[in-house]
Amino acid sequence: MMLPPSLEELIEENHPVRVVNQIIDRINIDPLLKKFKGGGTSSYHPRMLLKVLIYGYLNNTYSSRRMESGLKENIHFMWLAGMNKPDHNTINRFRSERLKDVLKTVFGKVVELLIEAGHLSLNEVYTDGTKLEAQANRYTFVWGKAIKTSKARMEEQLKELWSYAEGIAQQELKDVTPESFAPVSPKRVSQIIDKIDKALEGKEISKKRRQQLNYAKKNWPENVTRYNQQQKILGKRNSYSKTDPDATFMRMKEDHMRNGQLKPAYNVQLSSQNQYIINYSLHQNPTDTTTLKKHLESFRSLYKRNPYVLVADAGYGSEENYKILAKHNIEGYVKHNQFDLQQRSQPNPYRAENLQYDDKKDVVYCPAGKPMKPTGEITTRITANGFKQKLTKYRAAKCQSCPLRSQCHDQKGNRTVNINHRLRKLKQKADLLLKSEKGIRYRKKRPADIETVFANIKHNMNFKRFMLKGINKVEIETGLIALAHNLAKVAA
Repeated sequence: MMLPPSLEELIEENHPVRVVNQIIDRINIDPLLKKFKGGGTSSYHPRMLLKVLIYGYLNNTYSSRRMESGLKENIHFMWLAGMNKPDHNTINRFRSERLKDVLKTVFGKVVELLIEAGHLSLNEVYTDGTKLEAQANRYTFVWGKAIKTSKARMEEQLKELWSYAEGIAQQELKDVTPESFAPVSPKRVSQIIDKIDKALEGKEISKKRRQQLNYAKKNWPENVTRYNQQQKILGKRNSYSKTDPDATFMRMKEDHMRNGQLKPAYNVQLSSQNQYIINYSLHQNPTDTTTLKKHLESFRSLYKRNPYVLVADAGYGSEENYKILAKHNIEGYVKHNQFDLQQRSQPNPYRAENLQYDDKKDVVYCPAGKPMKPTGEITTRITANGFKQKLTKYRAAKCQSCPLRSQCHDQKGNRTVNINHRLRKLKQKADLLLKSEKGIRYRKKRPADIETVFANIKHNMNFKRFMLKGINKVEIETGLIALAHNLAKVAA
């Protein structure tokens, strides 16, 4: 060791760290460079910091402090950083601040390089979602239902106090009854309480009512302010974590407590091809159904085109998603919620969606073969994404004398069903595609392609919980994981 070997000699030619170095050197990182303003003290080059972060995630090192240690102790980190030693604060600031809004572009550039090398294509994609736990307290949460219950209870108690005050001071409250006692704003609640307090001034009232009025005056306006703020944070969600308000409580497959409790998490949507990740997006709602529109928008933003074929499981089989795929001329091999059941067993002849429909006569045939005629009622259902579904109502005749009545339905009188004709036709089209030779091939390949990616991330990379808080920072982590997965696969 009198003449120490160089780090170059100590690293194997086919080591993953060399793949990270070569690929990140080849891509254009101008969007990232623009984040750095000139002047000030000398700084670490962003390309070097990006390499360190990606290799850290590839090496199952997600903590910035462990990366800092690696830059002093691990020859691969030392070689990659050119013996630079940024501390954990520098690494963490770069990850959470500098990579915001630019990492997705970097990810796209890497995917384009992999396409040029022949590893994958953008023509066929396999899409699925998984839930990853947020870096948040599992036991401090806000529920939308609890807020509504508290507001309703406050409204009832305001009515009760007003009625009590009217019974004692009817003259003072004459002609000033509020149109509504709903606690819409703290100012409105304060006004109602002040009127009650003014009317009861000098009157003999029970100790219980005085305590209730004093509590209301002191706490209710503040509570309404808090409830309104919480509802604003919730948006369309039903819950959020107090320590990471962007995280929603979801049921997790990886349940560390094994008690089925909800955990703060994000819904991670990935699209893969040949087991490479080619697109990712983050969502706050637990169901996959409402995520496809945003996920495809992310794909178009990244590559300026749509995939030709998209394959997904029954979690995406909705009227809205089928229409989105048709609008963008994407051949969708997407199951609906009854597809697997129909393959395993005979469909239930009594279910509304399995009843035979005659297009020409516009009648639905009940299980006994009798026609159910339209009632003329058409209802509109609006989904969480604002998509409108039209349902036509049909009614049977003479159900009382039918021998199948007890098996068919338990409605009072004659049976009625609501039929979504657009969805029925879209499901029929999906069945034809899924049962075709190509459809069978895609269905067989789907779990081997996309679910293998999730298995690698969660079990081989042991990434089951985010390190950062907030959906913007969590999206950065998802991008780093996606890059690390792809480059590890290239190295393998």
